[in-house]
Amino acid sequence: MDIYEIQDTAKLLSSNNYPGRGIIIGKTPNGKKAVVAYFIMGRSENSRNRIFTEKGENVTIYPFDESKVEDPSLIIYSPIRTLENKLIVTNGDQTDTIYDFLEDGKTFEQALDTRKFEPDCPNFTPRISGMLTFENGGFTYKMSILKSADKEGSACNRYYFNYVSTCGVGHFIHTYNSDGNPIPTFTGEPERLQISDDIEEFTQILWNNLNGNNKVSLYVRYIDLDSGKTENRIINKHQK
Repeated sequence: MDIYEIQDTAKLLSSNNYPGRGIIIGKTPNGKKAVVAYFIMGRSENSRNRIFTEKGENVTIYPFDESKVEDPSLIIYSPIRTLENKLIVTNGDQTDTIYDFLEDGKTFEQALDTRKFEPDCPNFTPRISGMLTFENGGFTYKMSILKSADKEGSACNRYYFNYVSTCGVGHFIHTYNSDGNPIPTFTGEPERLQISDDIEEFTQILWNNLNGNNKVSLYVRYIDLDSGKTENRIINKHQK
C-alpha cells in the first residue's frame, strides 16, 4: 500500500469489527481546526458497561450501571485532559501520568517510559496515547503505543510517532488489529485517514461505521486554531 495514501474513514472502520479502543488526531481539510476523537469498544459486560462524561475541558469514563462493575481498574479513567497549550488523549490512566510529568517540566516520552501495556493476560492490551501541542496558530502532535514484546508479557516495547499537522489528514492508532482470542495487538504505524471539515459529519461517519455490537462510546472534539474555541460531540450507546 502507498504509504502516503489517505484511507476512506468509513471503509477503514467498517472493515474491522474490533479495533478495540482508538485515537484519531488530525486537521480539517480547510486547515482551520484540529481534530481529536477517541472511542471505546467492548466484548464483555464489564467493558460495555461504560459512558463518557464531559467536565469542562476534560472527559472521564464512568460505569453506566455501578452495580455491574466487576473490575474498575482498567475501565474507569480520564481519556482526555488539557494542560496549558497541550491536549492529552489516552486509553487508560496514563493520561494522568503524562499530565503529572508535563506539570513537572518533563516530556510525553519520559512519562510513558515509566508505563507498560495493561496486565490483562493473555491479551496484554496496548496503552495508546496522543498529545497535541498548540502554538503560533497551528499544532503538532505525538502518538504512542506501549505493547508486549512477546506472548508471555515478559517485556514492553515502546513506539513513538511525531507529526506535523497536515490539512485533511488524520492519524489513527488503535489497540487491536482485529477480533480474536487472544486479541491481536495493533501493528505498524498509525493509519492515515480522511478528516471532515464538519464535526457532525465526522462524528456520524465514525459512530455509524464502528461495529454495532461492540461499540460503546465516542468522543469528538474540534478546536478552532484561530480562536481556541472548542466544539464537542459525545455518543454513548447506553443513555441515563
